[in-house]
Amino acid sequence: MTTFQLDKAHSSVAFQVKHMMISKAKGEFTDFDVDVQGDINELESLKVNATINVASIDTKNADRDAHLRSADFFDVENHPTITFVSDSVRKLSDTEYEVTGQLTIRGVTRTETFKVEYNGQVKNPLTGGISVGFDVEGKINREDYGLVWNVALETGGFLVGKEVKILASFEFALS
Repeated sequence: MTTFQLDKAHSSVAFQVKHMMISKAKGEFTDFDVDVQGDINELESLKVNATINVASIDTKNADRDAHLRSADFFDVENHPTITFVSDSVRKLSDTEYEVTGQLTIRGVTRTETFKVEYNGQVKNPLTGGISVGFDVEGKINREDYGLVWNVALETGGFLVGKEVKILASFEFALS
């Protein structure tokens, strides 16, 4: 069994969503934790449990962040966390995997699958230990989780897109 210690300084959880049908609004969650259990030499054995503090949302716009925390969107007062608990990891190639699990947002749990790129292992020159990295990508429909607030545009379409792209990067120290 490998012990994974999340290196938060070298990890991130970001997202992007269409804005007014013409651009992408981007943001990140700055407070999160990822617990990984299993054998680094057999990635299909890994079990992942991730928790995001929704109040840590940062889109570089304080008014938008406050609106996203409100009952119109994440309803942080009643649903302070987003969680993901893996059910399975499937190998696609030496560096590509899919992780499927239960994603809970705003009290709604759905099965989602994310692509994972395993970036390998290196000896960390600062600590002398071994570090590993993973990149995660996926798409979800925000409306599936009760995030349905929107405004129709005069020219057609909506202010906020339904599809949210998730882009995460995680570095772990191993022991």
